[in-house]
Amino acid sequence: MDSSRHTQELRVLHEISMIMNQCVDMRDVVQPILETLDDCLGFRWATITLLRKGGDDILIEAAHGLTQEQAQLGHYKLGEGVTGTVVLTGEPMVVPRTSESPLFLNRTKLVKSSDTSFICVPIKEKQEVVGALSVYRDFADQDQLVADRAILQIVASMMARALLLRRDLVAQQEVLEAENRQLRQELTRRYHPDNIVGNSREMQEVYDQISQVAKSQATVLIHGETGTGKELVAHAIHYASNRADKPFVRVHCAAMPESIIESELFGHVKGAFTGAVSDRKGRFELADSGTIFLDEIGEIPLAIQSKLLRVLQEREFERVGDVKTTKVNVRIIVATHRDLPAMVERGLFREDLYYRLSVFPIFVPPLVKRKADILLLANYFMQKYATLNEKPINGFLPEAIELLLKHRWPGNVRELENCIERAVLLTDGAVIQPDVLPVSIQNQTVAPLAETSPRRLDELGKLSLEEMVGSYEKTILADALMKCDNNVAAVARLLSSTPRIIGYKLKQYQLRSGSMA
Repeated sequence: MDSSRHTQELRVLHEISMIMNQCVDMRDVVQPILETLDDCLGFRWATITLLRKGGDDILIEAAHGLTQEQAQLGHYKLGEGVTGTVVLTGEPMVVPRTSESPLFLNRTKLVKSSDTSFICVPIKEKQEVVGALSVYRDFADQDQLVADRAILQIVASMMARALLLRRDLVAQQEVLEAENRQLRQELTRRYHPDNIVGNSREMQEVYDQISQVAKSQATVLIHGETGTGKELVAHAIHYASNRADKPFVRVHCAAMPESIIESELFGHVKGAFTGAVSDRKGRFELADSGTIFLDEIGEIPLAIQSKLLRVLQEREFERVGDVKTTKVNVRIIVATHRDLPAMVERGLFREDLYYRLSVFPIFVPPLVKRKADILLLANYFMQKYATLNEKPINGFLPEAIELLLKHRWPGNVRELENCIERAVLLTDGAVIQPDVLPVSIQNQTVAPLAETSPRRLDELGKLSLEEMVGSYEKTILADALMKCDNNVAAVARLLSSTPRIIGYKLKQYQLRSGSMA
């Protein structure tokens, strides 16, 4: 290979790697990559097309050298033209002269000369074809076109995982938009609380229930896992009710010792017990004409439950040590992460109180059930804590996004908020990277997006392209062998290949293997 060409290709790989490490998401990455291919290798026009998830439409995601009108013309079906054939078969195609190929459709109207060559390579993540990378160049001999195809295949492999993630996010957004359009007529009279972040279908159901119950006086039981935002739902109900300008009093039942919980809820009179040096109003009196929110109601002792039942039924009680009945006009909202019916069966919670509380139950789904909201919440918390800490952070690297989407979030929204706050504090640049996420999230297996070789970029000049790809492939195989205890069949499954191909590669790179089972 000509040394100047070799240097240009290494420069391309280096610059693309830097671009992918610095940019926030794939929308910011693809255009600079295509411009780099033009600047360094002389490709006049370049496009990245993506196959729509679950369909057969192939559309231009990004283009260099095309007008917006020309890019909109680049629409293909699977198997249609050169691009459609490459995406369908997963194999690259080189058209030495576009004027001599019946497969070349010239749909974007770019080619006006017969001396134009066209190269199209698939963008594949494992065995899944995501789309294609295409370039045009002045007519060149076969050796040059083969070299161009090789470098484009490497560039396509570097972008594959990020483009797959981008495509999946676009598909998810399209699904959400379709669902939102379908639900818009139903949701026109629904209340969307300003204090809750989330557009998933699961949360739309919660918003609908809030809207239905807010204007009533009904007791509401909010149940769901810890950290899902039950208190936010209680706030939303109160501030959408006719009591919005009245007190909202929160009581965390689990945080109060059993010895003082009665006094805290209902108040006491002077001399009722040691330390009661004056009359004191309880939380129910403080919430009079407004709303009282009893968080973690499942922690209320049985001895207090009977008195709470009376308040629910009669809206009256006596302070500790008092004989005078106090009446209150109060809306009661309770929340718990406990299984109250199971507690009733075990005698830990009064059955009559449970039925009084569950007049209108609202279930707040865990974060793992509303994955469509994870990125929305992550961006909200990122902006919140970046502003609080005066940091110029404006996004996440695609690898970090993928880790966030894969995590199961046992601590729900509270865990996600803590994770993002920590990440913001540890981030010095403009984007949040995977290495600032908690170890429990980092330990999920996500392959690096912009790594073309296990060697350092400053060592690339010592390798040919063939050696560089071989070194990368050997490292992947060695790592897979270690993870699979030298089991070839397991390695094949891990790498979405076949035992025969893996066996051949192991022999080629002189790597030891064990069982084929």
